[in-house]
Amino acid sequence: MALTGRTALIAALGALVVGLLLPSWAGIGTVTGAVLLAVVVDLVLAAPVRGLALGRGGATTVRLGEPATVELTVTNPSGRLLRAQLRDAWAPSAWRPGTATAASRHTLRIPGGERRRATTVLAPTRRGDHHAHQVTIRSLGPLGLAGRQGSHLAPWTVRALPPFASRKHLPSRLARLRELDGRTSVLTRGQGTEFDSLREYLPGDDVRSIDWRASARRHTVAVRTWRPERDRHILIVLDTGRTSAGRVGDAPRLDAALDAALLLTALATRAGDRVDLLAHDLRQRASVAGRSPSEILPAFTNAMALLEPALHETDMRSLVATALKMAPHRSLIVLLTGLDAGPVEEGLLPLLPQLVKRHEVVLASVADPHLDVLAAGRGTVEAVYGAAAAEQTRADRRHTADRLTGCGVTVLDAPPAKLAPALADTYLALKAAGRL
Repeated sequence: MALTGRTALIAALGALVVGLLLPSWAGIGTVTGAVLLAVVVDLVLAAPVRGLALGRGGATTVRLGEPATVELTVTNPSGRLLRAQLRDAWAPSAWRPGTATAASRHTLRIPGGERRRATTVLAPTRRGDHHAHQVTIRSLGPLGLAGRQGSHLAPWTVRALPPFASRKHLPSRLARLRELDGRTSVLTRGQGTEFDSLREYLPGDDVRSIDWRASARRHTVAVRTWRPERDRHILIVLDTGRTSAGRVGDAPRLDAALDAALLLTALATRAGDRVDLLAHDLRQRASVAGRSPSEILPAFTNAMALLEPALHETDMRSLVATALKMAPHRSLIVLLTGLDAGPVEEGLLPLLPQLVKRHEVVLASVADPHLDVLAAGRGTVEAVYGAAAAEQTRADRRHTADRLTGCGVTVLDAPPAKLAPALADTYLALKAAGRL
């Protein structure tokens, strides 16, 4: 049973009546009995809640930061009118801050034998699966004084996918890819090492591309066009260990790494290359391999949605062994990890010869732009000490990057907003140079 604020108001008015008009035990009994009788009648006339049938529908996936609409259908099998106040409970991270109370509550009037639909709009603030908790329904009587209350389980899951904020950089990189492929009307031939086709010479074409035998057969000057190699294998390796949990701005480093991986995946897929994914710390957390081009991006986003940083050091030996197993032939291995001196020098550097001997390796790391702000600090003792610490950290990262470069690794160290386009540019540069 549940009492409403209207019951409390009537009880307060009854107390005034007793105090002013009937200041006696008889008055108290009369007013109290009238209120109790009204509550009992209201409770008896309220539609039952145990027999209600609930169903779900609507969105199952949503990009982080976007709204998702979930529908809850309530069927009233009884013969009474259901005056319902409904609360659709979800985890706090399924709502925008401050909106949970208004968004989760609904008011329904359902005649007997009919059904109504309540629409709940979610706006997840964290990646991963968000599960619906129980639905609480309060059925009020015609007087609105009391009602029956019960809870039902109506399971539903909405998966919040990575936001893919770097998607805005994809059109410009695809335009550069078309230039490399020689498919645009520019006066420079597409670069690469695979022969594509012959076409008629145009003013401005490189004379070294003229095919004299084909020109003799055609009785016109023909030039060769080239394109970057296709059907190359790319393995993206996400380090989900301790270093990926460090926050840069208001998000962990892992989120920036996921965004960069998605942009590279979209670009490489359009370029005709095969892309696989590996997420690893102490053990393998996710793996996506052998998907068709139309399935790659959805499969990657679904796998990435469930990834969370692990608060322990990554087992680099196991990570490298798994990567070599997933890439048995020459591939481009993109390792998204940190540039902290300790983990790299003790864990990764001894294992690099195994990777660079067989593969082209790119290491991409998320830099903290706040270090630049600290390094410029002056004026107080605290600011000077902060600047010295920041400069020492930057020097350590440069030293680690130099050691990796000396081993044959291409190193990227960029802030979150620039990491994704920088990685895409590196991929295009390697493709143009014929190093894939």
